[in-house]
Amino acid sequence: MQVPAPFEYERATSVDHAIGLLDRLGESARLVAGGHSLLPMMKLRLTDLEYLIDINELHDELGYILVGTDEVRIGAMARHRELLESPELAEVFPIFAEAEKVIADPLVRNRGTLGGSLCQADPSEDLSAVCGVLDAVCVIRGPQGERLVPMAEFHLGPYETAVAPGEMLVEVRFPVRRGGSSAFEKVERRAGDWAVAAVAAAVWLGGGDARLGLTAVGANTVAVEGITEALRGQSPDQDLYTRAAEIAAASCEPTTDGRGSAEYKRHLVKELTRRTLRRAVARTGRV
Repeated sequence: MQVPAPFEYERATSVDHAIGLLDRLGESARLVAGGHSLLPMMKLRLTDLEYLIDINELHDELGYILVGTDEVRIGAMARHRELLESPELAEVFPIFAEAEKVIADPLVRNRGTLGGSLCQADPSEDLSAVCGVLDAVCVIRGPQGERLVPMAEFHLGPYETAVAPGEMLVEVRFPVRRGGSSAFEKVERRAGDWAVAAVAAAVWLGGGDARLGLTAVGANTVAVEGITEALRGQSPDQDLYTRAAEIAAASCEPTTDGRGSAEYKRHLVKELTRRTLRRAVARTGRV
């Protein structure tokens, strides 16, 4: 039986209360919302905690999805199910609904949160790639106030983020740009499983801009380097999608494991890149 090491439990009643607890308890404290990633790590003794701070009561404060004309703001406690079921969010960023449909199962989607997914910083997690291609900015709050960290700088490495001890992620902001759309594709061995490979894509035809993010094929999930430069100003066609697929496959670092060989995963990255770009472009209605 897997049993976590002994720990103390605290329940936060507000964001300020949670930050105060983090500041007082130090690096041995962690926040928990859904807990679907943290608790298994605790059971396996892969993380050493003395204090667990439950922030589920903060949903009323941080569970919002605000879709504006120029910006979308999502609280860190927004549940996966809420992201999946928001028609306003799907209209602006269809990539969210596509990704959320294939994240785990209803139990996880009912309790897991956007903030929890991003702060886990798991290279096999889907929403980091989604937020990366949408050029998200993370709002981090601590005892000294708030600071803004671009998604490209939020993950410092696998399971490591820019959130310092005593701080917490409270919101994620997304710019809304004209002439854009997005798409997400994932291959998994069975429903609810971790991805064998997944690709997130966003395009803006007005400026000839495009972004790709990858899941489960290396440490970097946020953005594929070179895609924007290679595609900017080009007319979208099959040759362009193929060029993007080659860049994406060359940039990833998959490993051979029980989900497939590295060669197979690179093949998936190529095919999923073509599919997501093609569908994102079609959704703009401009071609």
